[in-house]
Amino acid sequence: MKFFIDTADVSEIKDLSSSGFLDGVTTNPSLIKKSGRNINEVIAEICDIVPGPVSAEVAATNYNDMIAEAQVLKKIAKNVTIKVPLTWDGLKACRTLRDEDVLVNVTLCFSASQALLAAKSGATFISPFVGRLDDIGLDGMDLISDICTIYSNYPNLNTEVLVASIRSPKHVIEAAKMGADIVTLPPNVLKQLISHPLTDNGLKAFLEDWKMTGQSIT
Repeated sequence: MKFFIDTADVSEIKDLSSSGFLDGVTTNPSLIKKSGRNINEVIAEICDIVPGPVSAEVAATNYNDMIAEAQVLKKIAKNVTIKVPLTWDGLKACRTLRDEDVLVNVTLCFSASQALLAAKSGATFISPFVGRLDDIGLDGMDLISDICTIYSNYPNLNTEVLVASIRSPKHVIEAAKMGADIVTLPPNVLKQLISHPLTDNGLKAFLEDWKMTGQSIT
């Protein structure tokens, strides 16, 4: 499974990229707004840090303007992935961009039928939002299971399942068990993956015992 980080905070990305397990980055208009910076500058800086795919989302809602914005964004760096919404115009833009060999992340997916259409449009990545489905009383992971099953039935569909709107480590583990290709996580959730109270307690006990020996390794 690949790990993407869902943020436009360059300092967070620099910190996590040093770990070696960061495979890509996803951004959206809300994250760009939170950064308080120009989108072109932020995306360029992120692409310098992370060699993997970096999603930059168009703000347009009609096909022609999406393509125009995509032409600007894709020039920022070779690893820019154009992010488009799951609408008719978005899927049309997806097909055009994929015909140009541009990576495309189709976002705001909330149903298996939408995911099937995105794959048929040639999407590089499909981004189902599990947390937002949970918020309205549904089980977001059911959608991931459905998409993974459908895609596995048709090997000619090469779209990768990028699980988005992740709220907890449990989402990550369930997605991995279902065979999802990628998860994109907020930095705080990514850091939670390493935490376990038994690890903390065990380390504390080991250090206390070691101190009592009076020894030093160096």
